[in-house]
Amino acid sequence: MFQVRKSCERGHANHGWLDTYHTFSFADYYDPDHMGFGPLRVINEDRVEPGKGFGTHGHRDMEILTVVLDGALQHRDNLGSGSVIRPGDVQRMSAGTGVLHSEFNASDKDPVHFLQIWIEPSARGVQPGYEQKRFASEARRGQLRLLASPNGRDGSVAIHQDALVYAADLGTGEAVTHRLESGRRAYVHVASGAISLNGMPLEAGDGASILEENALNLSGLQESQVLLFDLP
Repeated sequence: MFQVRKSCERGHANHGWLDTYHTFSFADYYDPDHMGFGPLRVINEDRVEPGKGFGTHGHRDMEILTVVLDGALQHRDNLGSGSVIRPGDVQRMSAGTGVLHSEFNASDKDPVHFLQIWIEPSARGVQPGYEQKRFASEARRGQLRLLASPNGRDGSVAIHQDALVYAADLGTGEAVTHRLESGRRAYVHVASGAISLNGMPLEAGDGASILEENALNLSGLQESQVLLFDLP
């Protein structure tokens, strides 16, 4: 069973310095029919103007993944972590008992375009942590590359939840298949381009929640980036 969430149906806010779309309820956008999907709680697509960003603020009990699509994002936190996140990088921040951080566009002339993803942890009150890894484009080309997992396997970042997060770069006609174990669900988000999901066309910003399916067939309709969440 598939339920498609079109890009234009997402919550949207334009604050001038920030243009943001919310797949699920977030901040001032509330939709009781889209509060999350399993432990997947947030997929925000953000565009931040040069030199602007989010000042220091706090989070608790959430696994936060950041994926930059274009530009560069500067991160700082009270754990002592500081880095610039670029396309191909994945940042994982476990908020746990509490963390303070800020995120700013690292450029004073170019915008930054990124996804921020929140996954609810399987346990509350874990020790806060930070991790950042780079996944080369050739590792995602025409295949699903594991970005995040509960045990950090295959070089992925480690999250406190039984969830698997994959990314694939698909050219026109390139296809991948992902099989779901019994009792698992999935969510697919198209970061850029356009794909076919089991014969259904999806464009940039579109998503689909998937229940009671054995296999997901993703095929590029043009040059595309796609994320796949395999969830309990």
